Amino acid sequence: MTALAKLDEEETMVERRSIATGAVRPISQLVRFVVGPEGDVVADIEGKLPGRGMWVEAERKAIAAALAKNAFAKAAKQPVKVAPDLGARVEALLARRLAATLGLAKRAGQLVQGHDNVIRALDARQPPRVLVEASNAAADGRRKLKGAARSRDVSVEIVDCLTGAELSLALGLQNVIHAAVKPGPLAERLIADGLRLKGLRANSGSGDTKEKHE
Repeated sequence: MTALAKLDEEETMVERRSIATGAVRPISQLVRFVVGPEGDVVADIEGKLPGRGMWVEAERKAIAAALAKNAFAKAAKQPVKVAPDLGARVEALLARRLAATLGLAKRAGQLVQGHDNVIRALDARQPPRVLVEASNAAADGRRKLKGAARSRDVSVEIVDCLTGAELSLALGLQNVIHAAVKPGPLAERLIADGLRLKGLRANSGSGDTKEKHE
């Protein structure tokens, strides 16, 4: 196991209490915030910024609740400045991180894209860990790939929180609807960030466009 893989595994086991709801959850389901030098509340997507962490569920409603309760100032025990569109900003940061991870996977030779290429990858000695589906992908295409994985007894996670346009931009390709990523630290990061981004985009209208076929 690489150092990065070990770190990612350990992070999924650590829990923190949400300042919005009081619920204790794994940090893979939360977003960390800190107070910046100017007193601004800053989303620490990578969990590396200095300062006392304040944790909120990766959900728009939870971030809205934290704003409504003035929870950031209470947790920081000082006056803070909080952007009214904080939820949208966190979503944008996560979308960029997810796109960057996909780009890294492509450059590392750990990603394949295209329906037929994904099917072939499922038959490989080391099948994919993640199926990446455009959020606006046609239901039929999604169903066929999930069925193909199930018929081969391949356990995969689904990341489907980016649109086809976002996937295409991230990979520098055209009309990306289906992709897959091999097992490894990048795949685990995609899963964790995909879950958080999906939570932030749920019921927000982000990424909702007409379904496409590849």
